Amino acid sequence: RAHFHGRTPFVPEVLSHIEQMSATASAAMPAVRAGSNLHRRTNNAKKQSRSSVIRRASTTKTKTIEAPPNLERLRILTPWEEAQPVLKSEFGMSDAEIAEAGALSDEEISEAYTMMQLCRDFENECNQAYMAGKIRGFMHLDNGQESIPALLGNAIRKTDLKHSYYRDHCHAISCGVDAGAVMAELFGRDGGTCRGTGGSMHIYDMETNFQGGWALVAEQLPYAVGAARSIALDKHLGTGEAEDRIAVVFVGEGGAQNGRMAECLNAAAKENLPILFIVIDNGRAINTFTKDVATNQEVFNQGKHYGIPGVLADGQNVQDTMRIGRAAIQHVRTKGPAILQVHTFRFNGHSPADPEHERNRKDEKRWARAACDPIKIFEESADATRVDLAACTAKAREEVRKALEFANASPPPPKDLAAQLEYPDPTGSVDYSKREPSMGLATAEEITKRIVPEATLTALKARIEALRAMAGSEAGISIGDAVNLAILEEMLRDPTTTAHAEDLQAGSSYNVPANTQQAFGTLRAADEIIDEGHFIGKALGEAMNGYRPIVELMNANFGIYGIAELSSAGNTFATTGGQFEMPMTIIGAGGTAPNQSLGAEHSQPFHAYIMGIPGLKICTASKPQEAYGLAKSMIRDNSPGVLLLPVKLMKTRGPCQVDNFLPLHKATVHRHASQAAIDAGKAVTVLTYLHGTKEAEDAIDQLNAEGYDVDLVELTCLKPFDADTIRASLQRTHKLCILDESTRSGGVGATMSALVNETMFDELDAPVSRLCMEDAPVPYATEMERAMVKRAADLVDGVKAMC
Repeated sequence: RAHFHGRTPFVPEVLSHIEQMSATASAAMPAVRAGSNLHRRTNNAKKQSRSSVIRRASTTKTKTIEAPPNLERLRILTPWEEAQPVLKSEFGMSDAEIAEAGALSDEEISEAYTMMQLCRDFENECNQAYMAGKIRGFMHLDNGQESIPALLGNAIRKTDLKHSYYRDHCHAISCGVDAGAVMAELFGRDGGTCRGTGGSMHIYDMETNFQGGWALVAEQLPYAVGAARSIALDKHLGTGEAEDRIAVVFVGEGGAQNGRMAECLNAAAKENLPILFIVIDNGRAINTFTKDVATNQEVFNQGKHYGIPGVLADGQNVQDTMRIGRAAIQHVRTKGPAILQVHTFRFNGHSPADPEHERNRKDEKRWARAACDPIKIFEESADATRVDLAACTAKAREEVRKALEFANASPPPPKDLAAQLEYPDPTGSVDYSKREPSMGLATAEEITKRIVPEATLTALKARIEALRAMAGSEAGISIGDAVNLAILEEMLRDPTTTAHAEDLQAGSSYNVPANTQQAFGTLRAADEIIDEGHFIGKALGEAMNGYRPIVELMNANFGIYGIAELSSAGNTFATTGGQFEMPMTIIGAGGTAPNQSLGAEHSQPFHAYIMGIPGLKICTASKPQEAYGLAKSMIRDNSPGVLLLPVKLMKTRGPCQVDNFLPLHKATVHRHASQAAIDAGKAVTVLTYLHGTKEAEDAIDQLNAEGYDVDLVELTCLKPFDADTIRASLQRTHKLCILDESTRSGGVGATMSALVNETMFDELDAPVSRLCMEDAPVPYATEMERAMVKRAADLVDGVKAMC
């Protein structure tokens, strides 16, 4: 299967795992047929001496470079003539398609060489700037891997959606991002791609569809799958700019061992998404050999289980990389997903701070620089005569010179830029009832009529009317059905609204996403595998590309699987310098109700865990009215939002005014204490949320009977903090009790208490009282749980103790 190292046979003890597999398991590799030249040469490797193999592997026109005897990873070869049969068998390519991929014009060869020189010179200047203190933090250089940018510059289009990782400078430049803007971003200047908010690991450029720069290893994979889904959705809606756009995602061979890779291959295959996985295989993590931690490094074969073809390329040979890569890209444009693994050597440490202490790392680097430099190898190839090497080199150096000049001249960003970029929609700035779909209401309605069958549309509207009638009935509507009504209305109104959930077609656990798939199909309403991080990540990729995804978590605590993706969702608008909005809504039933008997894992304070993520709007709702109004507003907001619902009250029914939009930055006052209680000094402001609202209401009669009363304030917005509503209540009662469904350390109550003490201390006549869970897992048995989880009786005692 496409190992193509036959020209230079290696003995088993010095082979990489890839070469070992080819040499010893040819029967399992369809491309390595018995009797073929590749098969014979591979077997002959066993008979050759180590020194002769090394000399053959590293002979140039001018000298033979001996590899140190301790090296464990050498160069492979993937000659184009041996790649072609694999592209036919694995990718189903025709002779004409292969010929087109293999035909490199003089202009294309010149541009590829120029791009390699540009990237090498750019990274060298970055290294100098880092040592001079102009670039700070982490920086990861791409020296030795320049054949990949050469391929990108040749075959990837401006309209394609690109997702890279932290070693992203050259990926961005080769995809059309201005080198000066990239350098200015590294310098932390206002002229940078992200106005200095992102830095080296976070290059974004909306104009060229370069969508990161993501710093957590492998996190970019589901984002890119979501981007690929956005292309499929564009085709479905008829809004796409180009029918053969693709998504491209870069990942290291180590990152490809992450479980996200398997999940994303499955997703890409299931929906036949136009996505290319480019695996950059330099054999090491920071310094650790990938083979030390991975049983199999043949990432290009990972797709076999899913029917996704893969191919391997020698990244030291730019011509072979371009030809093989172009073939893989054309497959994605016309047929479906594919994997391209490029075998490279990284000439620098992981970052400038890397001591490179791992075994034989420094020896490998010295040898690779001498024997495996893709620029030198090209310069000594026959194709070099087709290129004006000096002119191309001068052109590249001039571009880098201009990039440095621009970066040095660019001013620093304003000091308050980070605060300005907290949310795409600043707090309280939007009337959600008037926000139209991006394409306008008339076009949105036309699209919906075209893509939803008439009979289905009729049935959907009937279901919506039934839910609206339920909301206005005397019995009212449940919290789950109220949110379901909001989602159905928004998905009907705006065809860019999508839904993701486990068990979605069955309505999940509380009917929240019920009827979405039946009405809108599997592309807009996707049933998901059981990993919230995966489908939150896909939603993020959709949100970056014009869609409004809704993610239903079934149980909010399952969102723990997606903390990394939630963190990136909150960061993206600011980190991209305000380029990419993030209109994503996460909905989940959670919290910790008294006597819910769910045990520790289903009773965690997920709401407290995510409070520290910048950029998230976090709301809660204990009643159908708030659940419906907040869901409607959050779906139309351009910020990432999390709406938390009370898990034990999801079927509780109550009144709900339809077509109602609630602000995402305001708490809800359910009750004002009587003036008599205030005058007697027996009134307390109670802040609570989720199940605490019902517990507080259950306590009021007993409190009133004993002469006490409360201002009951539901924290329908946990973040941002509604200081105005709380201050207005404290100006009446001057006492604050927080009934909290999170732990004493790091809980919501701890945050609220600190904010009140810092900003409203003069309004307090007594210390803030916190009724919260202690720092222990919530137990199952009722007797233990009663001591842990606070309820109405605890609130009665707490209020009385304050007065």
